Amino acid sequence: MPSRVTAGTAIVLMGVSGAGKSTIGELLATELNCSFLDADDFHPHSNKEKMSQGIPLTHEDRIPWLNLLRDKLWHHLISGNTVVLGCSSLQKSYRDILRSADPHPPPSTSCCCCHFVLLDATVDLLTRRLTERAKQGTHFMPPKLLQSQLDLLQIDPSEPILKVDASLPPPAIVSTIISAFLISSPGHRQPSCRPDFPQHTTSTAATIQ
Repeated sequence: MPSRVTAGTAIVLMGVSGAGKSTIGELLATELNCSFLDADDFHPHSNKEKMSQGIPLTHEDRIPWLNLLRDKLWHHLISGNTVVLGCSSLQKSYRDILRSADPHPPPSTSCCCCHFVLLDATVDLLTRRLTERAKQGTHFMPPKLLQSQLDLLQIDPSEPILKVDASLPPPAIVSTIISAFLISSPGHRQPSCRPDFPQHTTSTAATIQ
C-alpha cells in the first residue's frame, strides 16, 4: 500500500556531492507518487562550467539558484502537493531560503512543511562514489571539489534535520525517510511537523587527509 505524507509537504534530501541525493530522491518520489526535483538541473550554465573546472561556487553563485528552487517548491506547496527535492543545502542560511517556500510560514522551523534529510556518508564512501562517477563522465562535479563542500557543510543543532546513513541500501533509506514522515490522516497538516529525530551527528564533516 502506498505510503502517504502530509499534503503540501517538501522533503529535501541534503548533503555533499556523492551522498546519493538523486538516486534516493527518484526512488522516494516514485514511492510517494510525487514529483522529484534535482537541484543540479537548475544550475545556470555558468555555475556548471565553474564547477566542471574545479572552481567552488561562491555564496553569490548559489543565491539565485536557491531562490529559483524556493520558487519551484512554493508552486508545489501552494497547490497542496508533496514534492521531493535533492539539493546540497549545505548551510543553514541556504536551508532557510528553501524553508521560505512554505506558503503559510509557521512560528518556528520545527513546524515548517519543508523537511530536511541529511544523507550522511563517510569521506571514503563519498570519494569512491565521486571517483567512479568521474570515470563514467556522468556529472559535472569533479571529485576534487568534495573537500570544499565538506568545509561548507554546517548543521545547526537546533534544526530538525533527520540523518540517514547513506551507506544503507537505497530501499532501506527510502523506508526510513517515509517512516519518519508517515501520518495517519492524509491531507491533514500536522500541528508539529518535527518527528522525534535522533540527535544529529555527522561523519561528513570530516577532513580528507
